[in-house]
Amino acid sequence: MLILKRLFISALALVLFLAGCSLESPLEKNDNGKSDKKKSDIIIGVSISTLNNPFFVKVKDGIEKEAKKQGVKVKFADAQDDAAKQANDIDDLIQQKVDYLIVNPTDSDAISGSIQIANDESIPVITLDRDVAKGEVASFIASDNIKGGEMGGELIVDELGEGAKVAELEGVPGASATRERGKGFHNIADKSLNVVSKQSAKFNRTEGLNVTQNMIQAHPDMEAVFAQNDEMALGAVEAIGNKDIKVIGFDGNEDAIKSVESGKLFATVAQQPNLMGEESIKTIMDLYNGNKVEKKHKIPLEMKRQQ
Repeated sequence: MLILKRLFISALALVLFLAGCSLESPLEKNDNGKSDKKKSDIIIGVSISTLNNPFFVKVKDGIEKEAKKQGVKVKFADAQDDAAKQANDIDDLIQQKVDYLIVNPTDSDAISGSIQIANDESIPVITLDRDVAKGEVASFIASDNIKGGEMGGELIVDELGEGAKVAELEGVPGASATRERGKGFHNIADKSLNVVSKQSAKFNRTEGLNVTQNMIQAHPDMEAVFAQNDEMALGAVEAIGNKDIKVIGFDGNEDAIKSVESGKLFATVAQQPNLMGEESIKTIMDLYNGNKVEKKHKIPLEMKRQQ
């Protein structure tokens, strides 16, 4: 009986040991992301909010370029602007035992649970363009969205003067970029402009067109539109047609730059999406090598406007 009891205790100890091992990350890394794994064996999972937006296509291009240069593998998932799909995509990447995660959140709140699962599996997470509400992130890489919003507001004040009547097209509710760009814009607008209308157009061109049409009907005397991304701004330009209403976008994507050069879009606060993608891979390589990384990494902005 005593022998059986000892065998049972030994078997239980073995089961508990194996269960503990199964929870360890496939990377065999310490808490700060350093790894002993061969670089050529590293797999990075990337979840992009949507590849229907030229900005994020450029982010993807930057990731691919730097990953190839560093000699690491990348697996991409397109969330198609669907927070539930993105959560499933990230879960799938975790199940595939990726070593690191790069996430461009569709919704900063909705995706937090998936980030926490990655944390539990000891998979370091980098967020791009939009941060997450909860969960541990090794580094958040983005343009200075608050500063960019302020730049948009200041340009309108400079061009149209204080008290100008302005409408605002907001992004996806809950996204950190929506909050931060709106905050920066209102840092200026609440003191110096008359914001007659603001409404979400979900970072989408068609939504931007439809919402702007409604705004013009309600406020035919408005003088400018600040859109929190270029896709909404380009929709607004289409809605405005030949009316004398200045539209300022945010991102600096290729279509927006062309629209500025052709005299349609008045300006765009230009980000550097390729650089953002490249920096995410460089940050992961710093983690891989055990180097300290910045918790918040700001990518420079510039104003592209009609001359």
